[in-house]
Amino acid sequence: MTISNDFQSHADGTEGDEAEIRRTIDKAVEGLRAKDLEALEQLYTTDVVSFDVEPPLQHVGIAAKLENWSKVFMFFETVTYEVRDLTFTVGDDVAFGHAFARLSGTLKNGATTSGMWVRVTYGMRKIDETWLIAHDQVSVPLDIASGKGVVDLEP
Repeated sequence: MTISNDFQSHADGTEGDEAEIRRTIDKAVEGLRAKDLEALEQLYTTDVVSFDVEPPLQHVGIAAKLENWSKVFMFFETVTYEVRDLTFTVGDDVAFGHAFARLSGTLKNGATTSGMWVRVTYGMRKIDETWLIAHDQVSVPLDIASGKGVVDLEP
């Protein structure tokens, strides 16, 4: 069943959870735009596992996740981050979702970048009545013939 805000749910009253998950992702966008690592830290589980586009294959734990964002912030003077087509399926204490996201902005050298669209998958856990990001995966399509990522696609 499709519910407003592109959430999918079973009909057992998870609308409040869906709204809270949406607010968590909105807070992540706000934290990224503000380059606020402390705000971002509040949105992830301490044992978050992130499969990001940057090596290694996985980043485990909140410190590793924040270090990854810290590296991004070192390159950007201003950050623009947007999420499109966010869809979630919500259970009692776990949820999963997917979206398209784009990181862009002004680099420290003054150049502006329109960024690239990536695919994002979220795994969420409800801990002490709070929805947190327990897993995320960011990817780009792969051109098998060349072995290179395709970064010029748009949703």
